[in-house]
Amino acid sequence: MERCRRVAITLEQCWHAVPGGTARAALGSVSALQRFTELDLVGVSARHRGQPEAAWVPTIPVAQLRLPRLALYESWHRLRRPSVERATGPVDVIHATGMAMPPPSVPIVATVHDLAFLRDPSQFTRRGVSFFHRSIDLAQRDARLIICPSQATIDECVAHGFDHSRLRLVPWGVDSVSVDQSMIDGMRARFGLHGRYVLWAGTIEPRKNLPVLLDAFEGIKDRSVTLVLAGPKGWNEQLDQRLVRLGSRVQQVGFVEPETLAALQTDADIFCFPSRQEGFGLPVLEAMAQGTAVITSSGTSTEEVVGDCGVVIDPSDVEMLRSEIDRILADDAERARLGRAGFDRALSAFAWEATARKLEQVYNEALS
Repeated sequence: MERCRRVAITLEQCWHAVPGGTARAALGSVSALQRFTELDLVGVSARHRGQPEAAWVPTIPVAQLRLPRLALYESWHRLRRPSVERATGPVDVIHATGMAMPPPSVPIVATVHDLAFLRDPSQFTRRGVSFFHRSIDLAQRDARLIICPSQATIDECVAHGFDHSRLRLVPWGVDSVSVDQSMIDGMRARFGLHGRYVLWAGTIEPRKNLPVLLDAFEGIKDRSVTLVLAGPKGWNEQLDQRLVRLGSRVQQVGFVEPETLAALQTDADIFCFPSRQEGFGLPVLEAMAQGTAVITSSGTSTEEVVGDCGVVIDPSDVEMLRSEIDRILADDAERARLGRAGFDRALSAFAWEATARKLEQVYNEALS
């Protein structure tokens, strides 16, 4: 088998207004590949005047093509040019980590995070749905192998007509972030947090199911507990009336840098993530790695992540979610047990080294 030596990795999503999980997964994978393999890595993006926001700056050099993002995406998807290698020079494999599919000048490995746009197109813009359809069609046609971060996404891909023999399961990894009391105190002072809180983190968009979480939280028994929402606003989600009803019981802190998010996760009583659909669910894994008890959705990739080390509920059942929040808040021993179990599972089953080794294996297989 020919071995891969140089990989071009698409990182344009780092410059998106809301980079989201696809950027976090790509950057985490790049860092893991740097730590645990000898591969020569180069990023590729559209033309930009500056770097992404500090939290999204890649740790590898990024070669820029001459076209700005929209023109590049259109040219890639309609004209199948320019070649990635116009910017990067010769590479062995191209890894398309987002939905934009470059032309296959060399073997392409494509990551398909999820097919949420097929399940409920109303959650996306018409332009976005058209773009995603074209991306998936090109991935099916041109990618040598397809990486999926969860079995749930593999199942979706098979149902959509992907050749099962080309699909590879590569879950993302996680690192536990060391958090001391001074970091927690600083975080609490920054956000004016007092007392106990339940945490949610992610990009605010319809599939995250925040209306159900807010309705459940409104009726919990301990009204002194705060619900903290961490993450940027995305699209198509109107929560104003619910937020007004809850008033000071809910605090939106917006996007926070990784160290602050780790402090929020570590000090939270519960991390609650009742998303209707995820490709993987990095926020759940990251909360587990900080030793926080997790409540998430049954029948989704996040149930794969928590295994038997978290609480899973029907994401459409407000009463069930409310009951589980009340139960875990009231039971210190159970909350601690879930935290310990989640921590052990996160660091044993989702090591970044394993992700890096599997990615390298897929790159080598793409050349065979």
